[in-house]
Amino acid sequence: MVLAAASVALAAGCTAQAAGSGGGSGSPTKAPTASASAPTGAPTEDGKPPSPSDTAATPTYAPTETPSGTPSGTPSETPSGTAKPKALMDDGDETEQVRELQARLRQLGYFDRAPTGFYGTMTAGSVKAFQKKQGLPRTGSVDEATWQRLLGASRKPTADELKPSTTNQLDTPDARCMTGRVLCISKESRTLAWMIDGKVVSSMDVRFGSENTPTREGTFTVERKVRQDWSRLYHTPMPLSMYFSRGQAVHYSADFAARGYNGASHGCVNVRDRAKLTALFDQVKVGDKVVVHW
Repeated sequence: MVLAAASVALAAGCTAQAAGSGGGSGSPTKAPTASASAPTGAPTEDGKPPSPSDTAATPTYAPTETPSGTPSGTPSETPSGTAKPKALMDDGDETEQVRELQARLRQLGYFDRAPTGFYGTMTAGSVKAFQKKQGLPRTGSVDEATWQRLLGASRKPTADELKPSTTNQLDTPDARCMTGRVLCISKESRTLAWMIDGKVVSSMDVRFGSENTPTREGTFTVERKVRQDWSRLYHTPMPLSMYFSRGQAVHYSADFAARGYNGASHGCVNVRDRAKLTALFDQVKVGDKVVVHW
């Protein structure tokens, strides 16, 4: 009879009792008998746990399925009901797939800047917004379900979408920029477009002077070029300077590269991409037009 009872227990897939329920390790210490009149581990009348002798006299569990019916050795579900899906992309990753992710999110309006290829807090926030719209778990990381949903909702990014020429989007060029060789500088989009006969040759992000030292607007010409210059008034370096209006120039700014738009110039047009400005400096000639506009 004991062997038969054990066989039934194994077939039923009994699980170990949860910690604190009064049970043991899940294996009976004694076969149940007809004289057993109380459930295993029942407290005494004074509320204390049963004595060892009481436990020995009664079975530690009933050899049938527990209410959950979970087989022995199978972990229960987490409180959320499911385990977190495996992430394809997550915080701290830096890959070309992350760049594509950002470009696709930008197409749909969830990512408002140029793709960097680095998965940080801004990318995680954009992913959460997309997941919410799609009715997916808002994990902030990209699992297979999120990636497939994004692929279906967007198109394959172009080379310019993956690595755009500027962080800021170029606006419509001013009419004065449509003829000749022009440094077309927009305060509205905070961009500089190097244009020849109405076509954009290259472009870059720029920042301007503060309210107290504003960058002058209008039509000018490149007066002179100085590859390595220094501001005697503000005691700061001004590499790759192209002067266009009485001391105001287009030049590289290490501060702009480090702090972005948290700072401002003293009236000059700052550029933060040194490599692009170096190439532009070599192309621009003294006498070329400069247009600063809104």
